[in-house]
Amino acid sequence: MVAIDATNTDQARAWDGTDGAFWATHHEIAEASLSRYMPAFLAAAAIEPTHRVLDIGCGTGASTRAAAVAASAGTVLGIDLSTRMIELARDLAARKGLTNITFERADAQVFAFEPETYDIVISQTGAMFFGAPAVAFANLWRGLTRGGRLVLLTWQPPDRQEWRDAFTQALTGAMPPTPPPDAPGPFSLSEPDRVRALLGGAGFVDIACTPLAETTTYGRTVEQAYDFLFDLLGWMVEGQDAARREQSAAALRRTLAAHHTDDGVRFRSATWLITATRP
Repeated sequence: MVAIDATNTDQARAWDGTDGAFWATHHEIAEASLSRYMPAFLAAAAIEPTHRVLDIGCGTGASTRAAAVAASAGTVLGIDLSTRMIELARDLAARKGLTNITFERADAQVFAFEPETYDIVISQTGAMFFGAPAVAFANLWRGLTRGGRLVLLTWQPPDRQEWRDAFTQALTGAMPPTPPPDAPGPFSLSEPDRVRALLGGAGFVDIACTPLAETTTYGRTVEQAYDFLFDLLGWMVEGQDAARREQSAAALRRTLAAHHTDDGVRFRSATWLITATRP
């Protein structure tokens, strides 16, 4: 039985249900979407060959596999709430012949990490979903070695994400609502002051939030991006009549076509590269 913190019950239900199944099915697009952020993320992690690395909210394991290549004589553990994504992550790592990598379904808030075990803890757009982030970061602090580092990639505020506004306007004709800044979700760690307070309260020092800006991709072609996004965001058109739904679909296709490049369908985005140290 996997221990799940009470504040993560809804997240566990979603990620171990339809949400996790969706992202496992579309893992190639999901992993490619953040690929331009990976070099800076890995450079900040500075993983050495003998390091022991923990990847939080690892999904299907793109960052975990990259960490395992860097920690060639070390070990890497990836954890996530999604059974489907963990199973796929194991398969993808095996195909790459990575024998220093393991995956486990677990909740980072309550998982019994061995104290002072990991040299590096990483999370690429996974840490924003903690139900109780103060509890989670305190638990991760305990698992880090003294001098060990935490490296996170999180979204900047929603008004800096071209993709978010573009998709919502196309499908609904309206701007998306601003989510609560402290609710679990993509933007819960988008304000540096909150990040510093949470990490500082957990015992971390040398906390830095470095802004990054790249484009994110949602498919190689307009049709691939449309199929992916209409499947992901179809709930936005629920309640629309047939004519309005057709207009929304056409608006999404036009938006995607306007952002089609030789390197796929791309939209501007902005993230924080967050680094901190356990003293």
